[in-house]
Amino acid sequence: MFLREEEVRRGLELMHFASGALEAAGDRALAEAGLGRAHARCLYFIARDPGLSVKALLGYLGITKQSLGRVLNDLDARGLVESRIGRNDRRQRLLSLTEQGRRVEAGLFEAMRMQMAAAYGDAGQGAVTGFWQVLEGLIDPAERRMVAGLARRGADRP
Repeated sequence: MFLREEEVRRGLELMHFASGALEAAGDRALAEAGLGRAHARCLYFIARDPGLSVKALLGYLGITKQSLGRVLNDLDARGLVESRIGRNDRRQRLLSLTEQGRRVEAGLFEAMRMQMAAAYGDAGQGAVTGFWQVLEGLIDPAERRMVAGLARRGADRP
């Protein structure tokens, strides 16, 4: 398939504005909770994979240990995240959300879920599948396994 430059640019523009719209939906909920986008990303991935190691979270987020440490310390101080020592490796810190953290994350997710569900419904299943294929194609091949693992964990949930 050959795409003209204008078609590629249009796709980039649509991704930019769609991402902004989703972030804006989440920003309203974040402002109510007194949190920022970095907090939201951490809460999301910890909710998606309870017992997640700090190392794995660093891999998902692609940020420095120092940056993550600041955000996790803040989430811990607010009573939203708790950590425990790894069972097999005492150096490992495993993260999970507190009950309050689960409520905050659910509110953040719901704000974006409604917007995403409406767009999916308007587009139809074939378009959704194609959209996922395009997004997966944009992900670095080395990270696709990690992303596929998240999808499997989500499918394992009740």
